[in-house]
Amino acid sequence: MTQNTAVEARHAVKAFGQGDNAVRALDDVSIEIRKGEFFTLLGPSGCGKTTLLRLIAGFEMPTSGTILLDGQDITYLPPNQRPVNTVFQSYALFPHLTVAQNVGFGLQMQGRPKAEVKETVARMLALVKLEPMANRKTSQLSGGQQQRVALARALAPKPKVLLLDEPLSALDLKLRKEMQIELKRLQTETGITFVFVTHDQEEALTMSDRIGVMSAGKLQQIGAPKDIYTRPVNRFVASFIGETNFLPATAEAGAARLATGDLIDLPGLAGSGHVTVTVRPEQVRLVETTDPGAIAATVKSMVYFGTDTHCYMALKDGTEVVARLQSPATGEAGLQQGQQVGLRFAPGAAQIVED
Repeated sequence: MTQNTAVEARHAVKAFGQGDNAVRALDDVSIEIRKGEFFTLLGPSGCGKTTLLRLIAGFEMPTSGTILLDGQDITYLPPNQRPVNTVFQSYALFPHLTVAQNVGFGLQMQGRPKAEVKETVARMLALVKLEPMANRKTSQLSGGQQQRVALARALAPKPKVLLLDEPLSALDLKLRKEMQIELKRLQTETGITFVFVTHDQEEALTMSDRIGVMSAGKLQQIGAPKDIYTRPVNRFVASFIGETNFLPATAEAGAARLATGDLIDLPGLAGSGHVTVTVRPEQVRLVETTDPGAIAATVKSMVYFGTDTHCYMALKDGTEVVARLQSPATGEAGLQQGQQVGLRFAPGAAQIVED
């Protein structure tokens, strides 16, 4: 652990059940989360991300391993003795209290002076832009406003780490996008370490300084959003973070040969045997069929998404390839089902991933 580390898990294991029926929700997970960063645990349901969050919060005890905060071993410390706060998916607000009373509740339980509570509540409401709502009951607020109250309440005691367990999942799409921006603003302004749990790739890519991708209780990859997206370490990460194409191929010196016989330049690739090439749809370029080196394909369908149009194609051996094309102003891509096209990949876009 370095001085810049806020939270660290060392070989954390969490098993539910006994003997042969035991299920490892976390399987030897080690991770360091830096001070002042927005760190996201990303993965499908059942991957272990919420279990890891609960170990940090103290709601669960690990079967083995250690949890540290600022270098202090907090593995078996009760939740109320940890300098962390949690924002839950359900918000868990008190409906009989006003917005201001909800925000100040934790401070009052800590026995803070009334003047300090009042000043902190005012500052938190200004931070989440809810000053006009101070005297309203939380039942009179929208979902987005309730979430802001929950955030203000969690931030009021100045925790060293704020844990967020899928807090945006109950919001509609437009509000969810707005709150993504708000969460990142709050984290930047407060400087508090945020540990955010989600299964939504867009949320993770939009807000995070770093992402930890999880699957089956294990950490698959940790890195900045751009690194995770452009350089996934295996097939799971490549498929879970956005859309991608997988092309079966055979390794040759400096290239991969597709089943169609076409060669894809991959400098540094050595050896032989089966490999999987991955390339993102936005890195697929459509060219004339007569273009030298073009890979022949047949258009199967076109799907219009507003700013983008997705072109679904099949190579000569039946392998499916998707290209994401910018939609013209007319909304028509100018391609027809059954049309023969050529395709290329942007320089450096194709890479090998482990299966």
